Amino acid sequence: QVQLVESGGGLVQAGGSLRLSCAASGRTFSSSVMGWFRQAQGKEREFVAAVNWSGGSTYYADSVKGRFTISRDNAKNTVYLQMISLKPEDTAVYHCAADSSSRFSFIIPRARSVDAYDYWGQGTQVTVSS
Repeated sequence: QVQLVESGGGLVQAGGSLRLSCAASGRTFSSSVMGWFRQAQGKEREFVAAVNWSGGSTYYADSVKGRFTISRDNAKNTVYLQMISLKPEDTAVYHCAADSSSRFSFIIPRARSVDAYDYWGQGTQVTVSS
């Protein structure tokens, strides 16, 4: 069982920065692929970024590559999403998620799939004004 709680969202002007955090509890966190997804109003949830169990491998959606950085601190059971150069189109509710079945593996097609993740946080709102 993994519980996830996001924080760090808010209102920021275009070009600004935010850092999201996702605090996790549960024994499988350190072996799980962790992902960030976002869902804008009226749209489907979409992949943003994923990180493998050690933090040594990451993968990003093309829309955020070069602007967002995902990282994790297993000692603190926390995953981060550093976001810079934010755009109005980044406005969404951001969710972190855990793939507890990944067990030290990192397979890109799986890591970007909503269906691979079995634990989800409640989300944090990010609003970017123009």
